[in-house]
Amino acid sequence: MAKNRVFLFLQGPHGPFFHRLGRMLRLAGAEVWRVGFNAGDRAFWFHPDSYIPFHDRPGAWGRRFAELVREKNVTDIVLYGDVRDIHAEAIRQAREMGLAVHVFEEGYIRPYWVTYEREGANGHSRLMEMTVGEMRKALEQSDLDTALPPARWGDTRQHVFYGALYHWFVMFLNRAYRHFEPHRSLSVTREFRLYLKRLLLMPAHGLERWFATLRIRHGGFPYHLALLQLEHDASFQAHSPFATMTDFLDLVIRGFAEGAPRHHHLVFKAHPLEDGRVPVRREIRRLARDAGVTDRVHFVRGGKLAQLLADARTAVTVNSTAAQQVLFRGIPLKTFGSAVYAKPEFVSTQPLPEFFATPARPDRKAYRDYRRYLLETSQVAGGFYSSRARRQLLRQVVDMMLAPEDPYDALKSGTATPRQQLRVVR
Repeated sequence: MAKNRVFLFLQGPHGPFFHRLGRMLRLAGAEVWRVGFNAGDRAFWFHPDSYIPFHDRPGAWGRRFAELVREKNVTDIVLYGDVRDIHAEAIRQAREMGLAVHVFEEGYIRPYWVTYEREGANGHSRLMEMTVGEMRKALEQSDLDTALPPARWGDTRQHVFYGALYHWFVMFLNRAYRHFEPHRSLSVTREFRLYLKRLLLMPAHGLERWFATLRIRHGGFPYHLALLQLEHDASFQAHSPFATMTDFLDLVIRGFAEGAPRHHHLVFKAHPLEDGRVPVRREIRRLARDAGVTDRVHFVRGGKLAQLLADARTAVTVNSTAAQQVLFRGIPLKTFGSAVYAKPEFVSTQPLPEFFATPARPDRKAYRDYRRYLLETSQVAGGFYSSRARRQLLRQVVDMMLAPEDPYDALKSGTATPRQQLRVVR
């Protein structure tokens, strides 16, 4: 299957996952190359003979990519996230050349799964165009039991650690890559400081989160949950109607003030990797004060979503993957951005004030079928950041990459390799 396959790796998740993946593809018989755009990319690729540094200005990348494809006879490209400029340009050219495009992303169902697709992910995923009816038809080829939803984040500490280490390399050892421009608006130095601050404050934030959750759980009031995302995340930047997180906060608080019963409360839950680059808590306080609902609005830093979902009346989000846990529990959900799970069977189309007042319940059977479909196709057990999660992921994803069909077509044609889904043992 791997004979005559030449894989060109671009940027991956922080840490050694791409290196381990490339090594296993070599063992399978494929040829593997890696393009590095900064010292962080270089630091986590431990096969120097296959490393290709890109030292030029960003504007030269398109020409250089085309040259590499010709020089190395590339058949496949591998990348993490499909919206950063260097990846978007590579995907555009790869499609014209008929190359296979392997896209990794954080799991649509988290934390014990990651996403593997061909051609695109999130708002560019094939899932965006699929109906639940089409998924049900494809599932006739499957007898997989529905897996239980995870109730905790998988490897946050390792994720933050590798992020800090990656940005340390870029900050101090990046002289050879002087033209490198990060795909996010902050400087590398600022990114590193935020990662380090987040790592050091984890214990204090954990204690603060525990007290905030306790007050809400013991408050005795009905509440609605707003699931926040990172403003700089690709799913928010590329697949939502909002320019800033403040725009979303303002819309939700005004909708809550207008439509929710006066004894209901609103709880904003921060993303587990929120690092403070956006003053979310301060903005929530200001907007709640302006709307006259200060005493009914709360903020919780990251943490386990399951504890807050246990008593939530509804949930709203831009397009967070955490909404999958909301839907699994049959809680009414309202979204505002493009999301692979935003199907009319289980995501509300009501105006926001009406949603807070009288939310429509989701079709739980339709969602269960949708979730089964994901677990049989693009969701692969494992993770990028902890060694145990990487091993679990590599056991399955290499064969999926070498297969002639993408996960969706493989299930439809009945050629998908059976996968033993992860079970949580307590």
